[in-house]
Amino acid sequence: MSEIKEFSFSEISLNKLDTIVQLDEIYNLELFKEWFSEITIRDSDLYFLKELNSQYGENRSSFFREASEETLKAKFIVPILNRVKFFSEELGISDFYHELLIYKTSNFYFNGHCDFFVAKGLIRPKNSLFFIQEFKRGRGEDPLAQLIAELIAGLENSHFQQIRGAFFAGSIWNFIILYKNKDNNSYKFVVSQNFDSSKLEDLKKIFSNLLFVKNEIFNFITHEQDSKKGF
Repeated sequence: MSEIKEFSFSEISLNKLDTIVQLDEIYNLELFKEWFSEITIRDSDLYFLKELNSQYGENRSSFFREASEETLKAKFIVPILNRVKFFSEELGISDFYHELLIYKTSNFYFNGHCDFFVAKGLIRPKNSLFFIQEFKRGRGEDPLAQLIAELIAGLENSHFQQIRGAFFAGSIWNFIILYKNKDNNSYKFVVSQNFDSSKLEDLKKIFSNLLFVKNEIFNFITHEQDSKKGF
């Protein structure tokens, strides 16, 4: 019996992923059309984004270049995620930081701690629904490859056909959709254009994109619960 190979999210690369699963990149930004449709942002949230931008955005361009990873997360990323609020006690959904995720097959398994994901469960995550991965300077990691591996794990554990995620390096964000081919165990993914969170207009688009994901997740879980009730 061949030994099951173990791969850590933090050490994975696209080249390594290609030896584990069949993975293809597609180049069609039209696939983001629905996701990136404009969502009305509340006035209070617009004020929040403007204040955040005035503190850490275009007027302080050095912040994203010089701030440590923890400072960037504490002062900029986490406030945005808390404002979106990927949490609902009623629906049993929460956001999780630096939580362990494992995905096993007969040939390999992925494991490691994820920067951020949204999942069912309020204290312990169950099925993962959306991921965000940060590029960590000086560690030689590939945030896209790490995110794709996490998305594969989340998709398979939740038995979905597609799943969304995002990754950022400094001020630059990209969004990604991962698809599973129905007829075999292969995957394809598409990566969005860059969004520069140091610029207010791009920051509003990032916030809108995250709100879309939140609304989609909440609607999905609501429908799932209603179906179980026989509605």
